[in-house]
Amino acid sequence: MATDQEPTSPWKTTIIVSSSAQNQDFKCLLSAQQHRLRASDSIDPGLFIFPMSGAAFLLIDLQDFPECFEESGLIERVKKFVQVHRNSFLLLYSPFVGKKELAILSWIQCRFFGRNLKILPVQNSADVVKGMLTIAKATSKPHVVTIRTRLSLAQAHIIERSPVWEMLRDML
Repeated sequence: MATDQEPTSPWKTTIIVSSSAQNQDFKCLLSAQQHRLRASDSIDPGLFIFPMSGAAFLLIDLQDFPECFEESGLIERVKKFVQVHRNSFLLLYSPFVGKKELAILSWIQCRFFGRNLKILPVQNSADVVKGMLTIAKATSKPHVVTIRTRLSLAQAHIIERSPVWEMLRDML
């Protein structure tokens, strides 16, 4: 009997990363999982692009920002990122969450509210890699079709078993 189960082989993809040395921990974690990394000098530091899923991630280390973060050039960098990438995710990296980090998160959320930017606060390298890979896999071509099919089946099952629908059928 055939099943709709995921293949047992691990998911591997190509990732375009900036050539800057800033991302060494993340690059090591990704290459350890046997993903193909392609370095590029033409993309901004902290940028990870997953071509198969169309997702782009901008990693911002909140510890690198001064107390007056409004003048740090962060807004211009994020604006450019959102304009270039349609499926954009901002990873706010901070091992410690304090008042400064929460203020930056709130400020960015307010500034980009209603735009095509998803913000993910992350606390360690493993969270960064796991978050990127989960989103990229869920939005990549072969997996997104499977997810949509499963959601359609779940929706049909819920409607079929719903007491409200049974009551409406009985009324007709």
